[in-house]
Amino acid sequence: MQRLYDFLRRHPTWFDSFWAVFLLGVSVAGEEARQASPGTDSLGVIVPIVLLLSLVTALRRRMPEKMLLLAVGLGVAQVVLDVETLAADFALLVIVYTVAVTGARWASRLALAAGLCAAPVAQLRWPTDEGALSNVAQMVFLMVPFALAWVLGDSIRTRRAYFAQLEERAARLEKEREAQSKVAVAAERARIARELHDVVAHNVSVMVVQADGAAYVLDAAPDQAKKALETISSTGRQALAEMRRLLGVLRTGEHQEGGEYVPQPDVEQIEDLVEQCRDSGLPVDFKIEGTPRPLPSGVELTAYRIVQEALTNTRKHGGPNAGASVRLVYFDDGLGLLVEDDGKGAPHELYEEGGVDGRGHGLIGMRERIGMVGGTLDAGPRPGGGFRISALLPLKAAH
Repeated sequence: MQRLYDFLRRHPTWFDSFWAVFLLGVSVAGEEARQASPGTDSLGVIVPIVLLLSLVTALRRRMPEKMLLLAVGLGVAQVVLDVETLAADFALLVIVYTVAVTGARWASRLALAAGLCAAPVAQLRWPTDEGALSNVAQMVFLMVPFALAWVLGDSIRTRRAYFAQLEERAARLEKEREAQSKVAVAAERARIARELHDVVAHNVSVMVVQADGAAYVLDAAPDQAKKALETISSTGRQALAEMRRLLGVLRTGEHQEGGEYVPQPDVEQIEDLVEQCRDSGLPVDFKIEGTPRPLPSGVELTAYRIVQEALTNTRKHGGPNAGASVRLVYFDDGLGLLVEDDGKGAPHELYEEGGVDGRGHGLIGMRERIGMVGGTLDAGPRPGGGFRISALLPLKAAH
């Protein structure tokens, strides 16, 4: 019996059909047991009404609006044909509940009105001899089940609509999270591409300068040529390590750990960067003012890349005998950077955005980097010649 009940619960159509057959059997058995009076109240009229009411129960989920209209029509037919209340009339209560749950709004209102009118009409059509007060009490008593069935069905409809709204909202939020994640991935990959540009531009510049110097002093000063070649070798290894790390992230979208990968550069490595530039032949004056302290990783990386880009541009555009200076100033609420050179190279118009020499793109990258941490940038020619880059990086990134 339990297996049968579980099967019927899993298959609503079979479940309704089962109860329709059960209701039909109970109604027919009850009417056969009751002595039918001559006239309209006979089995020839009762059986079709019972069959149709059973059909209402069987198809209530598949066609709730149509079954409601059929049930209302059968109720009217009972009144007109003088067929008193049957056991199959329970189908009227069932269809009121079903339409309140799944039917259209007009059908739900019609079901409520028909259910509330059923008891008064039946009481007026087949009054009892128990007195007017008793008839009224019985009328109210019979109206209550229809009202409760409709209220229960409507509350279930409301709850389902609420849960459907929650599911829709969850699905929408999930799509928004996926979209935001894709945007974040694209932004991260763009940042990595800029990192890769900085790495290649700086290290290749150093290697080219060292190679030219080694070729120039190869015969006259073999020791200097050897030192230049060692610098080229170490710079190339460092560039390859960073390029492997960055390209690995671009391929997989995740930061991989490996012994040959290097960590993100920070402020402390600026001194190594300056020393590397000095070894390549560019005089650089480096000073730190204020009290050094830990900074957000984004600020440290931005500071390193700005200095790296500025010194690379000095080597590329400063001309012969150019020198540079780097100042790091620790303020209470931020880090100041000042990179200047006294080069006499390309005109400053070429340094603007879109410059034909490529330096303009470096300035664009600087502005983007500083904008990511909420800082400010001032870049342009300095009085007396050369170029100046001044930046202020806040300790807390802007939200």
